[in-house]
Amino acid sequence: MENTLRELRRERNLTQEELARALGVTRQTIIAIENNKYDPSLRLALKISHFFKRPVEDIFKI
Repeated sequence: MENTLRELRRERNLTQEELARALGVTRQTIIAIENNKYDPSLRLALKISHFFKRPVEDIFKI
């Protein structure tokens, strides 16, 4: 699944560590999602969506 997490994070000038802390996950999780090596759980995808105030389908694309 492709995603726009890296671009959204950079638009807000956030580090991977800052985003990870805000979402309650590890920096390694953010790295894996950004590199399309890990698909987040529905719960995490919804947290990301809420954090960026964007629909889930705008962030994660099949």
